[in-house]
Amino acid sequence: MALVIYNSLSRQKEVFTPIQPGRVHMYVCGPTVYHDAHLGHAKTYINFDTVVRYLRYRGYRVLYVQNITDVGHMLDSGEDRILKGSQREQMQPMQLTEYYTRRYLEDMDRLNVLRPDIQPRASGHITEMISWIQRLIEAGYAYEVNGSVYFSVAKDEDYGKLSGRQLEDSLSGTRVDVLDEKRDPADFALWKNAAPEHILHWPSPWGEGFPGWHIECTVMSTKYLGQPFDIHGGGVENKFPHHESEISQAESASGVPFANYWMHNGMLFIRGEEMHKSLGNFITLKQAFERWDPMMLRFFMLLSHYRGPIDFTEESIGAATRGLERLTNLWYSLIQRLPSAPEGEVDPEIAKLVETTTASVIASMDDDFNTPGAIAALFDMTREMNAIMADRDPSAGSLELVRTFMAGFMEDAIGLQLPSEDSGAGADKAGALVELLLETRRELRSAKQWALADEIRDKLTALGIELRDSPDGTTWKYV
Repeated sequence: MALVIYNSLSRQKEVFTPIQPGRVHMYVCGPTVYHDAHLGHAKTYINFDTVVRYLRYRGYRVLYVQNITDVGHMLDSGEDRILKGSQREQMQPMQLTEYYTRRYLEDMDRLNVLRPDIQPRASGHITEMISWIQRLIEAGYAYEVNGSVYFSVAKDEDYGKLSGRQLEDSLSGTRVDVLDEKRDPADFALWKNAAPEHILHWPSPWGEGFPGWHIECTVMSTKYLGQPFDIHGGGVENKFPHHESEISQAESASGVPFANYWMHNGMLFIRGEEMHKSLGNFITLKQAFERWDPMMLRFFMLLSHYRGPIDFTEESIGAATRGLERLTNLWYSLIQRLPSAPEGEVDPEIAKLVETTTASVIASMDDDFNTPGAIAALFDMTREMNAIMADRDPSAGSLELVRTFMAGFMEDAIGLQLPSEDSGAGADKAGALVELLLETRRELRSAKQWALADEIRDKLTALGIELRDSPDGTTWKYV
C-alpha cells in the first residue's frame, strides 16, 4: 500500500511522491520562545515527530528542519511576543530566548520528541531575510514606507489558495497606525522600522529594524531544504495568515512552488474549550509533568488523529493511562517469561499474529499517519497474546518475535518508550508484589473478610491484572 497524505493545499489525500526518491525534506514551524511550552505545543511536535519517525521506519532518509523564532513575532495588534516576555521576566531579549529555548528542548526530550536535524534561529538569518525582501521589492511585490517594508497582497492573485480565506480576513486586530501607512490594509510586514524602545534591531537598506514573522520561515526553510521541498507542517492555527504569507513570499520571489505537501495538525482543547490563560485552563508542560508521565502524555496525543482536535480531560487522561498500561503489561510479561521460556520453533499462531498486526499498523499509518488505527491493532494483538500465554507457555523464539515487533514499531515508528531491556528485574519485583497481595487476599478470605478481599481483586483488575480462583488456588495474568 502506498503512503497517502492529506494535503491541506489540495484539500484531499494524495499519494506521497517525494521530489527525490527515497529522501524527504520536511519543515515544521517551531516555537516562539518567550514562555514555557504548553500542552498545545506537545500535540503539535509529537504529531510531527511521529510523521518523521514513521517515514524513517518506512525507509526514507528524512532531513527535518524546525526553526526557533527568537525575534520578530509581532502580532497584528502590534505587540511583540519576545519584548513582552522580556519585560515580564526582566531579561534581555536574547537572554530570554536562550532560557526558554533550553526549557523547550528539555520538555521535548522528556516527550521523546527527536531533535530536528537542523534547528535554525531567526536571529541568525537576518542577512538572508534582507536579501529575500530586496528580491520581492525588485519583482514589484513589496514596497517601502517609513523604514518598513510591506508585501503587496493584491499583487499575488493566488493569495488565499491554502486557507481559502479572503483578503479582508487579515485585517482583524491590526492597529490603526499600521493600517494608515500601508497602501492596502491587507498588506503584511516583511520588515519593520524599529521604534526607539524596540531593543532587537538590525541595519538594513531601509534603516534600523527587524523582520516580520512570516518572512522568517520562508527564508529558513528554503535555505536548508531548497525550493520546492516535500512537506511543510504546522498547527492549523498558523494556516492563515502565517502559512499563506509564507507561500506568497516564496513563490512571488522565485516563480516556483514552495512546498508540495502541506500538513496541519488539529487544536488541543481543555475540557471542551481552547486553552487560554484568561480561561484559567493554560497548562505548561512543566506543570503537566508534575502530574502525568511524559510517555502517557505522548500516548494520549497519539490516540487521536493528528488532523483532528483532542480534548484534554481527567476522563480522557485516565483512559489513556489504562490503555498504555495494557501495552506495557504485555511487554513486562514477555520480559518476565523470556528467561525461563522453553526452546523450540516459533509458534505458528504467534507468527501469524505478528504478521497480521504488522500489516494492520502499516496500513493504518500509510493512511495519513492514522495512529489511532495503529494503536487499535496493538490492543488487538495484546488481547490475543495474553490469551495465548494464559493457555500455554510459548517458546522463547515466539516471545522474542513479539518483543522485537513491539520495540520496533512502538519505539521507532511512534516514539513510545518501553521499559528498558533490563527491566526483567522490575517485572520480577512487580510479580512478587502481586503474589504478596494474593497471599494477603487469601488470609482475608480465610478470616471471612470478603469485602477487603474483593477490594484487592478489584484494584488489581483496574491495574490490568486478572485473578482466577480455583480449588487449586489463585492464578493471575496481565490482560
